[in-house]
Amino acid sequence: MNLKILLPFQIFIDVSDVLRVVAQTRNGSFGLLPHRRDCVAALAPGLLLYATKALGEVYIAVDEGVLVKAGPRVLVSVRRAIAGTNLSELRHAVEHEFLHLDQQEQSARSVMAKLEAGFLHRLAALQHG
Repeated sequence: MNLKILLPFQIFIDVSDVLRVVAQTRNGSFGLLPHRRDCVAALAPGLLLYATKALGEVYIAVDEGVLVKAGPRVLVSVRRAIAGTNLSELRHAVEHEFLHLDQQEQSARSVMAKLEAGFLHRLAALQHG
């Protein structure tokens, strides 16, 4: 298989001859082998594992995103990804950086929604006033 991990503004990795991929969803982890049927999955923040003969097992911390398997190609599109060799550091990155940032983003979106609603309310009051 060919594995490509895409970030919003760059290609994070592009690896060929991948023997297997293991990814995490909100419902648990699942594995992909070369002859598995095509599929699409929504990824949860966690560790993505892929294995090749040359590199062995490689772990990457990924943020939430989407995985698409189409024939021999596996495309993963995520907001953030961190490569590393120490599994505890990668797990720490997932728990503290990705999950914590998601909470901050939700708070920021809530504040922005309130500001937009207030702006629209004032604009409507000016038009009727």
